[in-house]
Amino acid sequence: MPINKKLQNIISLLEKFSNAHGVSGYEAEVREIFKKEIEQYVDEIKIDEMGNLIAIKKGGKPLVMIAAHMDEIGLMAKYIDNRGYIYFVTVGGFFDQTLLSQRVIVHTKKGNLVGVIGSKPPHIMEDEERKKVVKAKDMFIDIGAKSKKDAEKLGVSIGTPITIDRHFEILANNLVTGKAFDNRAGLVMLIETMKRFSRVRTEKYPTVYAVGTVQEEVGLKGARTSAFGISPDVAIATDVNIPGDYPGIEKKDSEIEIGKGASVTVIESSGQGVIVSEKVLKWLKETAVKNKIKYQLDVSQSGMTDAAAIYLTKSGIPTGVVSVPARYIHSPMEVLSINDLDYGAELITKAILSAGKYFSS
Repeated sequence: MPINKKLQNIISLLEKFSNAHGVSGYEAEVREIFKKEIEQYVDEIKIDEMGNLIAIKKGGKPLVMIAAHMDEIGLMAKYIDNRGYIYFVTVGGFFDQTLLSQRVIVHTKKGNLVGVIGSKPPHIMEDEERKKVVKAKDMFIDIGAKSKKDAEKLGVSIGTPITIDRHFEILANNLVTGKAFDNRAGLVMLIETMKRFSRVRTEKYPTVYAVGTVQEEVGLKGARTSAFGISPDVAIATDVNIPGDYPGIEKKDSEIEIGKGASVTVIESSGQGVIVSEKVLKWLKETAVKNKIKYQLDVSQSGMTDAAAIYLTKSGIPTGVVSVPARYIHSPMEVLSINDLDYGAELITKAILSAGKYFSS
């Protein structure tokens, strides 16, 4: 079945972001793409001291912040042995067994190097060793270097950031797969929101701060500092969350399904993250119903988003979460529905337009 133009544009944008690289603290490549894609829909862009990109569409009250984190989980070089093999630490939450035998990009100051993650071969493991998951600390990266000096000559040093080398692909039924949908999907949702908002926006509508945050995967850091600087009246964090529609997870663990709409969070991490206020939930649910936008409610047992930092900023900021259900998150091959991403952008757009009814400065 042919894909309509609107969804094709979303696919192309997600492909661009997914194929880009930006481990936590090193988001420059992703930030530059975000800047180029959003600048036509806003009045002002600034980058703060943390590296957050803040795009402003000027209007009236209330002040609305929409946040999507730019970083992805990745690795960092911590040791180079005498044979030129690179040992690393994980930056963000990997399940170790998803790393083994992956191809990676080593981002040196001299340019990018391709490497592969290896470990002790199973052929020489003892029987008990084969039954155990190989831990990240026992893996290494082979870039083809002959020695430590050769690796250093190629540009590798302690602290070099490393990302997974995977490319975006289209699956059946408007599903797509790629790396870093967590949270490049949120960035696409944010750009689509500002595109749609800019078409209808007048001075009577809210001022919107569209923020690409840094270092979410390692402590929600950029969200905290950007929210403090903006001090919005209300905020929405965009992200991905876990559906319960594939083997290995039961519906009692997650009722969310791919293709059935954007996800609206009620509570994160059993209350350790954001507990969305009744007022914010009413705003998002009523907006979805009024505009006939597909949505699902999510009560999560684990995982947090930028919302957990935003809503605790200053004296407290009313904050919600609109997410895209995504399978296999924090792996090199995440899967989501382009339709859900479209639903999410439409929900946030309509919510901004109605924010003045629910919130005042």
